[in-house]
Amino acid sequence: MQDKNSIIIVEDEADILDVIDYNLSREGFKVSGYKDGEVGLSAIRECHPDLILLDLMLPGIDGLEICKKLKEDPLTRNIPVIMITAKTEESDVILGLGLGADDYLSKPFSPKELVARVKAVLRRAPLKDSREHQVRIDREGFVLDVHMHDVTVDGESALLTATEFRMLHFLASHPGRVFSRDHLLSRVTGNDTIVIDRNVDVHIRSIRKKLGENHRKLIETVRGVGYRFKY
Repeated sequence: MQDKNSIIIVEDEADILDVIDYNLSREGFKVSGYKDGEVGLSAIRECHPDLILLDLMLPGIDGLEICKKLKEDPLTRNIPVIMITAKTEESDVILGLGLGADDYLSKPFSPKELVARVKAVLRRAPLKDSREHQVRIDREGFVLDVHMHDVTVDGESALLTATEFRMLHFLASHPGRVFSRDHLLSRVTGNDTIVIDRNVDVHIRSIRKKLGENHRKLIETVRGVGYRFKY
């Protein structure tokens, strides 16, 4: 972990804000907290923190709108965002991940889970931009080569369709990040394609089968949300 990574928390519940602040400060992070969405958004734009913890249910401008504004702005779009949600807000989680959030924490959460998620997202953050356009991904017997348009598993070629190849490459280029079905399919096939959840499930099932028993678990299912490539 970098020394004194800066984190901005936007959370309107004072007790939760205090718990997050205390536990992250104890881990050596530089933490700033805001209870108001507009004030928090202004602070993010001014300070450019290393990570944002963003509650979805905020008075005035909500967390989803803040996330959207951040990801539309070239100056803030690469700042990792962890959403803080209630367990009943599954649809909002999917929307947030579709807007570009990196992870989410469901209330109530333990301090250990909080710290682990923050550290994991910060570890992945420097890799995101460099891997997005990576033309070769090599992972313990799994090799994806964009120039050759080929995936090999333990030296054997896996015969993926064009859509399967693009989907696998997109997931593998963002290891550890969860993508909703809608976001994944639209990024792979374009906005002109009719998005049907089952289409993604069928593609993922086929990809896993072609990866074989030893590598099928590289693609993880996040129940109720979507899929991610194992980090």
